[in-house]
Amino acid sequence: MSDLNIFDVAGRAMSAQQVRLNAVASNLANAQSISSSPDTAYSAMRPVFQTEYAAFQQNTGVATVSAVDVQRSQAPAEKRYSPGHPLADKDGYIYSSNVDTNEEMVEMMEAARQYQNNIEVIATAKSLMLKTLSVGK
Repeated sequence: MSDLNIFDVAGRAMSAQQVRLNAVASNLANAQSISSSPDTAYSAMRPVFQTEYAAFQQNTGVATVSAVDVQRSQAPAEKRYSPGHPLADKDGYIYSSNVDTNEEMVEMMEAARQYQNNIEVIATAKSLMLKTLSVGK
């Protein structure tokens, strides 16, 4: 990665939080989905983040983050006995997603706050740059 400036760092962080918000939206949209087998039941998605340092600047603290992957949760699907359901298997069970809506709401709030924090970083950097330019007038 080449040298990073404050706008690159904040922009990449905002992109990573957008991936996180997209995963939360998908998880919440499928939280109540039902399947006829545990293999086809929806599994919650989680992004995987990686720190990226500016070239030759690992010791300076200049770094950003990237979403490098989105992985499915390995938690088992919830098994419920519902013999009258049209998707019930031969034993009368249906399988629902492993999405915890409370956990997803916390993820959403945290991602939104991190996104807002990076917007504030960009606004502050812009303001400081404008003030610096006006010093010479």
